[in-house]
Amino acid sequence: MSNENKNNALIIGAGPAGLTAALELLRKTDTHPIIIEKSTDIGGISKTINYKGNRIDIGGHRFFSKSDIVMQWWQDIFPFIDSPESLAKNEPWQTESDEVFLQRERLSRIYYLRKFFDYPVALNKNTIVNLGFLRIIKIGLSYFKYKIFPIRHEKNLEDFFINRFGKELYRTFFRDYTEKVWGKPCTELSPEWGAQRIKGLSVSKVIWHYLKTLFKSKKKDIAQKDAETSLIAWFLYPKYGPGQFWEHVAEIIKQAGGEIIMQAEFNKLEILENGKFNVGYCNDNQKQFQIKDVDYVFSTTTINHLVSSITSVPKPVSEIAQGLMHRNFITVGILVNKLLLKNKTAIKTLNNLIPDNWIYVQESEVMMGRIQVFNNWSPFMISDSNNVWLGLEYFCNSDDEFWHYPDDRLIEIASEELERIDIISRKDLIDATVVRMEHTYPVYFGTYQYFDKVQNYLDSIPNLFPIGRNGMHRYNNSDHSMLTAITAVQNIIENRSDKSNIWEVNTEKEYHEEKTD
Repeated sequence: MSNENKNNALIIGAGPAGLTAALELLRKTDTHPIIIEKSTDIGGISKTINYKGNRIDIGGHRFFSKSDIVMQWWQDIFPFIDSPESLAKNEPWQTESDEVFLQRERLSRIYYLRKFFDYPVALNKNTIVNLGFLRIIKIGLSYFKYKIFPIRHEKNLEDFFINRFGKELYRTFFRDYTEKVWGKPCTELSPEWGAQRIKGLSVSKVIWHYLKTLFKSKKKDIAQKDAETSLIAWFLYPKYGPGQFWEHVAEIIKQAGGEIIMQAEFNKLEILENGKFNVGYCNDNQKQFQIKDVDYVFSTTTINHLVSSITSVPKPVSEIAQGLMHRNFITVGILVNKLLLKNKTAIKTLNNLIPDNWIYVQESEVMMGRIQVFNNWSPFMISDSNNVWLGLEYFCNSDDEFWHYPDDRLIEIASEELERIDIISRKDLIDATVVRMEHTYPVYFGTYQYFDKVQNYLDSIPNLFPIGRNGMHRYNNSDHSMLTAITAVQNIIENRSDKSNIWEVNTEKEYHEEKTD
């Protein structure tokens, strides 16, 4: 069928939200989707970088959701297979198809005082031994103090943490890492960050979860409906990283008649009198192009970019939009022969490979915030399983000197920090690379307190749908971003003009990872 008689939708960005919107339109409507993507990569921050056969997952993307819709959406595209014992040991093995999800065991821990602690922190023997009896008593007294006499009006993120964990536990395990991520003291951050990311997690829920695991069957249940997302035991993961999955989705879109235009930077949105849009973009040679008479626009670009590209925006809206801020993300990939791990709390396997997916670095003397162990996401993320492939994560602003350091300087800093906290010896370094990702984390300061004015303005434009993490300036996981796209398409199908249900994704109870018995 010719596309001439169809409605058309312009989708800005080929990340999870944009690709989900395109495939939903193709599956459920008679609308022709056109995706324009600024970069050369599919997947947005969910792309996978292949460096000499060693793959980098930017930030780490567990495929797990409390939404049955999303879980089914993923598995309709990639089936999942249970991992054999060889995979648990991170030994390569053969599958009939590469287009599968591996079922992976989740483990993240906190690295503090050169020791490993459970993440989230558990009240168990390991924690007591590592912290010492005196510090445990102080943490317990502080926790009960704020349970009895909580801070009544939470003015900032520090108040939010203290009310839920007590001042001592907050200072021990939350403050330093959070301030590395956001570049500001917790006293200057909105409690909304905690409400969105920590959600229902509390000391009582961690203890209850721990007690349940003592008596629970070891059978793998990928649904895990009764567990907080921070406490899940299993997740799905594409054999070659998240980028493999989204690249496959992009191929499905193209085979179904959708278009994806790469290296196309969106720069103009003209709202026509008939309710349609003219959309402008330029290619990598700065040649200008225009797509006319677009029926629907889905935007996953940053709010400030979207608003600055719309013709005739009210000045107050424009000023608020331009004041919205983001944090950038740097991953330094470090390939080593083995890990050092002098402390004895590590579980030792091949080359001292610890079992963690992530390690949250709470040590205040280093800038790194987290370490990924790519071997443990999938053994196919590394070209030689005899080596260890690490991703050191750093957070900064676009105007920070650190963001502009040359790659060799960043590699020197990262490897020196790893050695300083006793993770590696630099003599074991084989290779390294650097991946930079702009606008990774929308932040809840700057002009964010006035964001509702921008939201109301964008919602007033019929058939314009901001979706996804940057599109909504909301710290969504990829499943939430997908749900915003699915909801937006459903609104088109139902001819619904009210877009509030899109903004309610990741704020409604079912997305807050809570369960009512």
